[in-house]
This record gives sequence, structure tokens and C-alpha cells, in this order.
Amino acid sequence: MTAKVIADDAEALAVATALADEFRTGASARDAERRLPYAELERLSASGLLAVTVPAEHGGADVRQETLAEIFRLLASADASLAQIPQNHFVYTNVIRHQGSLAQKEFFFAEVLAGRRFGNAQSEAGTRHVQDIRTRLEPRPDGSYRLSGVKHYSTGALFADWIPVLARAEDDNLHVAYVPRDADGVTVVDDWDGMGQRTTASGTVRLDAVDVPADRVVPHHLTFRGPQLHGAVAQLLHAAIDAGIAAGALAEAAEFVRTKSRPWFESGVETAAEDPLLIQRFGELALQVRASEALLGDAARAVDTARDELTDTSAAEASIAVAAAKAHTAATAVLVADALFEVSGTRAALNSLNLHRHWRDARTHTLHDPARWKIQHIGRYVLSGTKPPRHGLL
Repeated sequence: MTAKVIADDAEALAVATALADEFRTGASARDAERRLPYAELERLSASGLLAVTVPAEHGGADVRQETLAEIFRLLASADASLAQIPQNHFVYTNVIRHQGSLAQKEFFFAEVLAGRRFGNAQSEAGTRHVQDIRTRLEPRPDGSYRLSGVKHYSTGALFADWIPVLARAEDDNLHVAYVPRDADGVTVVDDWDGMGQRTTASGTVRLDAVDVPADRVVPHHLTFRGPQLHGAVAQLLHAAIDAGIAAGALAEAAEFVRTKSRPWFESGVETAAEDPLLIQRFGELALQVRASEALLGDAARAVDTARDELTDTSAAEASIAVAAAKAHTAATAVLVADALFEVSGTRAALNSLNLHRHWRDARTHTLHDPARWKIQHIGRYVLSGTKPPRHGLL
């Protein structure tokens, strides 16, 4: 594949806007038919958007996090499943940036600039909790490794060129092994049957004694030994997806009310869009969406500030700002996607219209991690100045 190389933030946003408009057409049908977006992902790769965080010294645009968050918000407003697929791509590009050797950076950044995609094999089912990782990297006499385990919720793996696998080495420390999608011993099973985000193909990855060269393994555990933004960057993109879902649902609700809804007979108006009670409700929903977008922008700028001068304090400020944005956007996405039916009326519930995809996507995506724990960390920070913990989910 020959991928375009995007030059700067402005070009990245222009490309994302155009692609969102393109992907919006057909998004409902893809969801209803569970038609996996192979062609759309090829367009995304060729556009150069997947390489916009590659550092400038390696040939990328190295856009600000504020720009990256807006890219995800735009894509999610059109198709939340499609926006979810590259989230892990950027997370694991970021791992290479911070913990990869020079040789690893040169190799993998070239892959990303060429349009290659990273998936993920991170989460496991049946363990004690989300960070109980049992997949193992076993050392071999020649310095390479053998990788074995089973992963679930592996968003993007089915479409990937490389699958980053989170695994524990002999010393129990976490590493990321970058494995070719077609490597011997790798099986990707398309068994995702979630009610929402239907076309993310977030299925199972089986790793059966996969050979991994030493230069394809990155010491991810080192990320958390000092001030870090790994979790903040990952969560920022999740918040952007939620904000996009909310914006997309609000826009579709407004279009439905303008063109299809009937006014309530007691309102005395000719069209539903003139109903003062509906006008009030749309105003309330728009306030929530605007507040989420403002918090998202504030969080992204906090991450950018911390990236420019990373300290324990700047990292904590960024993590708390992202936690606030994620808690608010998650609530807003579910609220607006649910209110779509309230304002649109009975006809909106027809299965054939598939308007429920917004709620299904919002409800599914917001289950990634509980907002209640983010609010706990915010409260501790405000009351006692307690800095949030260093892990990849905050």
C-alpha cells in the first residue's frame, strides 16, 4: 500500500472531516448487516491519518493530542465502530515512541507511514481483573521468545498487519510483543457478538507457541516507572469516541424531528420542530454535548502541555483532566442516544430505521472501564492533592 503522508495538524483535520462525511454514508447499513469495514479501513490507511502521531524525526506530522482527539470525535460522529478500530493502533504506536529502541522506532514508524495497521491482543477473559495478564513470553536460548495465550475483545486484530500482544515475561513484567497477523500459531476468531459496535470485530486471538524475535518485544512495564501519559492518551481517545457518538446522535435526532416527526396535538404548532417543549429538550441536550466537547478539548490541551514538559504534576493534571472528560462524555453519549427516541417519537423505534445503533454503540463503548473510579480519583485529587495512580486506564 502507498499511503499519503500528512504534513500538519490542519491537513489532518481536513482529511478527517472529509473521511467522516464519506463514512457516514452507509454506517447504518454496515451496522445492521454487520458488514465489516474492510474497504473503509483501506481508505483510512491510504489517507495517512493512521500515521499522524509518528514523530517528526521519523517523517511524521506528530500532531497535537488536541488534533488527534478531534479526529476521533469526527470519525465517531459518523461511525462509532469504525472510529473504535484504530484506537489501539495509536495506543501501540505510542508504546513504540516511548519504549522502543531506535531500531524498533525506525522499523515500526516506517510501517505506520506506509499505512500498516496495528490491532491489539490485550484483554483476557476469566481472570481476576483486567490487569491480571496470563499470556506468557517464554525466553529461548537464542534470545527470542515463544508466545502463548488467549486474548478477548481484540478490536482491530482481524484487520491488522501487526498485532501487539500484552504479555508477561519470565520476571512477570509486562511487555508488548508485535506479532505479524499471519504468523504461524496466530489465530484470529471473528466471534464478537456485542449488541453495539458491531463491526469492530473485537473477537478472540489465540497464540499457540508463536515465535517472536527479540527485536519485536518492547518493555512496556518501564512506561509506568516514572511520569507517564500512556493511560491519559488512551483514555482521551475513548472520551473522543463517546463525544462523537453523542454529537452524531444529536444530529440525527434533529434531522428526524425536522423531517419526520409529527407535532403533539396539544402543542398548537404545525411542525414538531416548532414545539416549544421539544425546543427546550434539544437545548438541554445540546448543552450537555457542548460541555462534553469543551471538557474533551481541555483534557487534550492538558495532555499536550504535559507532553511538552513531563513531570509528576503535569502528568497528574493531564490524567485528572482526561478522567473528567471521560466521565462526562460517557454519560452524555448514553443520555443523548437514549433521548433521541424521547424527542423523535414512536416511529423512531422502528427496527428498520436502526436509530438504536447510537444507543447500542454508546452503551457498549462506555463499558470499557467504570467512570465511578475516575470520579474517585478526581475527588481525592481535589480534597487531598492525591495524584492518580500510574496505570494504563487513567
